[in-house]
Amino acid sequence: MSSQLIYNIGMLVTPEGNEARRGADQGRLKVLENAWIYLENGSIVACGDRNQPMTFGEKYDAGGRLVTPGLVDAHTHLIFGGWRQNELAMKIRNVPYLDILAAGGGILSTVKATHAATEEELANKAGRALDEMLSFGTTTCEAKSGYGLNKKEELKQLKVIKALNKNHPMDVVPTFMGAHALPPEFKENREGYLKLLCEEMIPAVAKQKLAKFCDVFCETGVFTAEESRRILQAGLDNGLIPKIHADEIDPIGGSQLAGEIGAISAEHLIVCPDAGIESMAQGGTIACLLPATSFYLNSTYAPARKMIEAGVPVAMASDFNPGSCPCLNLQLVMNLGCLKYRLTPEEVLTAVTLNGAAAIGMADRVGSIEAGKQGDLVIWDAPDLNYLCYRLGSNLVHAVVKKGNFYRGN
Repeated sequence: MSSQLIYNIGMLVTPEGNEARRGADQGRLKVLENAWIYLENGSIVACGDRNQPMTFGEKYDAGGRLVTPGLVDAHTHLIFGGWRQNELAMKIRNVPYLDILAAGGGILSTVKATHAATEEELANKAGRALDEMLSFGTTTCEAKSGYGLNKKEELKQLKVIKALNKNHPMDVVPTFMGAHALPPEFKENREGYLKLLCEEMIPAVAKQKLAKFCDVFCETGVFTAEESRRILQAGLDNGLIPKIHADEIDPIGGSQLAGEIGAISAEHLIVCPDAGIESMAQGGTIACLLPATSFYLNSTYAPARKMIEAGVPVAMASDFNPGSCPCLNLQLVMNLGCLKYRLTPEEVLTAVTLNGAAAIGMADRVGSIEAGKQGDLVIWDAPDLNYLCYRLGSNLVHAVVKKGNFYRGN
């Protein structure tokens, strides 16, 4: 049995529990000074602020630093071929997305590049991204398919996610998102693609146990609310938990559907209406907000404060993808949560730890520093949580602990 004691922790800050925190509880954290954490076989056994306990095994001096749970990124599009840096100049000139698409860019260019890549190439590229995420303090992430848009290529992406979860130190949680866009070959046959999704792709994903969740892009020009309901219900019928991209550009009913169908999370929600907030609150849906996307696209920001006041649990994630948010740094997301959503540092930490974990069905294992959970921690070059959220543009990770294994930061 391996055992470790992390001691001389200046301040330990963590949410508590095995489910998402909402309302005023989102800002209530456990704070211990002069603290310690005892791990056995990669799991947390105990933590406290009393005198150092007598233990056997390796001892690690935290040097008076801040310690939090490992960060949880609950929304990424991790698996893709190519990049889209050539679109930056067009975006700066305010070229409309449809014009970018007509010029050979947009999501369909990523679909083409993903089709052209082998599983090994996709895994190597995504593995490097995971390494970078880990260096910024992220210890668990969700990863979506969605750049395949046919059965073979969607399964290829999900197989890569499965391999990464097995071979990389991070936990990588798979989401099927074949309903990310309408493929060009189905432009005049929407019903044909809906049948392919519901009758072939979703059952195949479930049979091979390649995903935990089913996601859909409910948006103008993509999938309607009723089409989204049909896709998510097919997922439910096959044992896949619903998620939904909703209200990113237009409020066409996605957030209302999220609460009605019992989606574990609704993502983006930039233009979420009051009716959507009420539906999510009643349905127990977690709002997974993506402030770095708003920043990158120079768009408005989701009404996070209104959601918290209405009792909707708020998580925050990166939305790492090659088009609208080529960012995988959750520290920047935390900064934006404070500066743009006007959330407190306490609310922000819960959003990127316990609530993020709950949004991907992992809150019983990660997202807080408590006995019985995985030894997933970040030791920060910071004296307190305010400093961590206050600093901008620097990587403040001193060390990351994943299942009891130490990885150096800067």
